[in-house]
Amino acid sequence: MNDKKKDAWVARGSHVWRFFRAGGIDQVDLRRGEDIADLPALDPKLWVALSCPVKGLEFDERTLQLIDTDGDGRVRVTEILAATRWACKLVKDPAILVSGGESLPLAAIEDKDELGALILASARRVLSNIGKPDAPAIGLADTADTARIFGQTNLNGDGVVPPESASDEGVRKLLEEIVKTMGSEADRGGDPGVSRAKADAFFAQCRAFSDWWRAAEQPRPGEPAVLLMGADTPAAYAALQAVRGKVDDYFVRCRLAAFDSRAALPLNHGEKAFEAMAAKELTEKSEDIRSLPLARVEAGRKLPLREGLNPAWHVAMNDFQARVAAPIVGKDSTGVTEEDWRRIQAAFGPYERWLCAKPRGTVEPLGLARVREILAAGGEKTVAGLIDQDLALKPQFEAIEAVERLIRYHRDLGRLLKNFVSFAEFYGRGQAIFQAGRLYVDGRSCDLCIRVVDVAKHGALASASRTFLLYCECSRKDTPEKIMIAAALTGGDSDHIFVGRNGVFYDRLGRDWDATIVKVIEHPISIRQAVWSPYKRLARFLGEQIEKIASARDKAATEKMGAQLEGHVKAIDEGKEPAKEPPFDVAKFAGIFAAIGLAIGGLAAGVGKLVESFTNLLWWQKPLAILGAFAAISGPSTCIAWLKLRQRNLGPLLDANGWAINGRMSINIPFGAALTSVAKLPTDAVRSREDPYAPEKSHAILYGWLVLAVGAAIGLLLWRIGGPAALLSLFGR
Repeated sequence: MNDKKKDAWVARGSHVWRFFRAGGIDQVDLRRGEDIADLPALDPKLWVALSCPVKGLEFDERTLQLIDTDGDGRVRVTEILAATRWACKLVKDPAILVSGGESLPLAAIEDKDELGALILASARRVLSNIGKPDAPAIGLADTADTARIFGQTNLNGDGVVPPESASDEGVRKLLEEIVKTMGSEADRGGDPGVSRAKADAFFAQCRAFSDWWRAAEQPRPGEPAVLLMGADTPAAYAALQAVRGKVDDYFVRCRLAAFDSRAALPLNHGEKAFEAMAAKELTEKSEDIRSLPLARVEAGRKLPLREGLNPAWHVAMNDFQARVAAPIVGKDSTGVTEEDWRRIQAAFGPYERWLCAKPRGTVEPLGLARVREILAAGGEKTVAGLIDQDLALKPQFEAIEAVERLIRYHRDLGRLLKNFVSFAEFYGRGQAIFQAGRLYVDGRSCDLCIRVVDVAKHGALASASRTFLLYCECSRKDTPEKIMIAAALTGGDSDHIFVGRNGVFYDRLGRDWDATIVKVIEHPISIRQAVWSPYKRLARFLGEQIEKIASARDKAATEKMGAQLEGHVKAIDEGKEPAKEPPFDVAKFAGIFAAIGLAIGGLAAGVGKLVESFTNLLWWQKPLAILGAFAAISGPSTCIAWLKLRQRNLGPLLDANGWAINGRMSINIPFGAALTSVAKLPTDAVRSREDPYAPEKSHAILYGWLVLAVGAAIGLLLWRIGGPAALLSLFGR
């Protein structure tokens, strides 16, 4: 690039900005440290992009996540500026952000700044702890091994302790129980763990659960016992609840029978109900039986506990008699009166009120014994101490995070700016962060390949780019993963491009993927394609017409032959003589031949007239006539293609992927030609033109041209002698 012609200088305050022209717009050239330091002074309207996604780019995702401070998955102008200010403040010379590098020199860190001094001290401590005290620079690999940096601790200073971080088996089990009952929070490394809030809530529930049970175990003086049957109370209450509704139903029926004796029969369901059941196969679980009363309904009758019970409720009533009625009414009782039933329910009143006061929580599955064991063993204090131990490392880990951030910004920030503030990397023919790799297909390689998630959604917007696009599904045998790419085809032609065509895609890591075209968005590819497209369309049209005519003639001949054969077979089956073929119609054949001759003659006359007109031109007019004819045929398509190629725009391709492009990024004809490379032989290659499988030369074409030339000459001669009448007289018309 010629700096004198393509660089512009614009003064902004004390800083002089440098711009280059590419993509049809002026883009800022970030080559110096002061360019990055003064970036906040650059008008955002002069930026190429206003935002980009965090995922799906050929760029370190962790660096983009650090810049994306609000965590919305997009990097915006304000976040870029914040990252730039932070990095420039912590290095002595911002020029180091332009050059980048995998390792950050310690001497480049600004130690006069408070945070910079802390980062420098932390970096030196890290290098010392991993056995590299004299190293002049620090890289990401040096900050990754926290076990070596902090000894053998698994803590990371974020206040969230995973169960694996506990060295004691009992503490580890307790942490696992907290995670299981209360849920977890992700620590700095993404592992599930326990925070102080989770731990406090867990132990608060444990105390509430234990105190609730204690209220039942040790009732206040003068209050009735809650656990009236001791440890068997829950089982007895469950037995009561199992039959409660049915017993209530029984005594209500008995009271109705006492109210009116006529109610006794229907309340016992009568004979018709039993007659309906008689035809069925019955079991004790049959719903028809369960719906019957517990026992025979009579006015003032006790509820029997052993004899005369509904068979479907026999097991439940036996459990009720053993666990509830026997302890309260008496073991020898054979039945329960309605008064006994009220007394039984009143006896369980304190227990029911106690159940209603049960505290909400999730620790109950641990059991009362385990909950009290945790409280008695001082589990709360142990977990709190582990969390405090983890938080004590917070300043050190935050300092290490700051070191990691500065290392990443030193390595990546300059490159990101050349793909965000400007597209210097793309227009400089480098590998931009949105270029996924290279596609090889149909003797071409396409460099502008972009990852796509939703082909339909991307294609709806990307069509506005006026670029010929190939959407390909890419797969590899060693992984179930499949990726979709959109490749811009900007060279060659589209004659052999179609859905289903296969190619090979090489990603930025050099891995090869099987690529299959699944969608094509057609737009002009090049001027060369536009020039020859009318002739190709004409040849394709003629070929299709010839094929159509030949197919029709073949079909007609086949149908005629079939009809004749069918007529012969039918005549033979009927015992008749097969119909003879009609005699050859000489007059009809002559008429057809005359018509064909007239057509050929007319065509020959037209060609002859054209040749005559051309031969009558002066020598210097002949090349102009050829150029004029060529321009008349190819001109319209070439003009349209030229206009559309000038409108090719990178913006919609990126906007469809979540970018916010701040202007029209043109892909002009020369630059577009550079993005797609068409196969060609090396300049120093030795080529043999002998092809052992080439078809034998035939003189048919030569004879055809000779016949056409003779016909044209005869037609021209007759035309000049007598016009159309002389030409028609050739065929006797």
